[in-house]
Amino acid sequence: MTAGETGWAGTTWETWRDHDAIRRRLDAGADPEAYGHGRPLHLAAQWGSAEVVAELARRVVDVDATEDGVTALWQAVVDRRPENALALAAAGADPWRRSIGGWSPGRLGLAGPTPDLFAVPAGERLTDAERATAVEAARLIDALGSFHHDGTGLACVAGIDAAEAVRRLKATPASREFADGVVEDPWDHELDETLPLVGVTSVPGGCVVTQPWGYAPQRAGVLRPLSAGTLCYGLYANPKSGNQGRVARDGSIIGSDLHPGGGIDEGDTSEQALFSYLYQGNATAYACAYAGLRPVDARAVVGPPDLWVMLPERD
Repeated sequence: MTAGETGWAGTTWETWRDHDAIRRRLDAGADPEAYGHGRPLHLAAQWGSAEVVAELARRVVDVDATEDGVTALWQAVVDRRPENALALAAAGADPWRRSIGGWSPGRLGLAGPTPDLFAVPAGERLTDAERATAVEAARLIDALGSFHHDGTGLACVAGIDAAEAVRRLKATPASREFADGVVEDPWDHELDETLPLVGVTSVPGGCVVTQPWGYAPQRAGVLRPLSAGTLCYGLYANPKSGNQGRVARDGSIIGSDLHPGGGIDEGDTSEQALFSYLYQGNATAYACAYAGLRPVDARAVVGPPDLWVMLPERD
């Protein structure tokens, strides 16, 4: 079933914030239960205004109906739309209905930026470990701050410092003049020249190998030696296709084609769901946290690093 067949043809993300436009469509026969293969209430919870959410909630049969296993209230909480979450709860949605990983929207919200969103029933609380995970996520995201990361490659390595990373990579010190020139304008050089140049920085918990202009740190030939006896998360913020993740442990690639910071997936465990919720939209923080790194600022990612080094030729 298409959006046109359900009366929603021509809607845009902006439409879901226009209460009058949505009400006119509904009055003209648009289906409040279906938008193509999805549900209008879920779209409104994610993108719309609280007024649109309340309008749709009045017209659906079940305000807790699911799409891909989750309710519209879950969607509003996960997407940090507290005003929409409140509108759904006022319409009768259940904040404490269990979903992915055993989490409910209400309990998941306790770990997020608006923990006081719903009245909390007796027995609903975060464990000490979950609360510590949430506190560290907030600290790490704040410490890294905001920066343009498209095109950046990273390798976040647990338990080793910058000197050990350089030894494992068999890297050699880079010319200061060359490194400064690349940093000033990486696009003024051929990729073959700049791809071997990476920065390496020690941080609490391990180290970061960075390349603000390329994907070299996420290559298997870099991740394998770095991960010997430990864990490594590689990230490439591909400007064309989005964030790409890769996990290496003990010299082997154990996970590829990942989407760091992409949100919660069906089938996630309790720990995975919480981790994905806390770091949604923060791929760099996700990569650092996955490896157990605790940087105090963004220097290890954006520079200047502790060391500029040249990688040897490798696959």
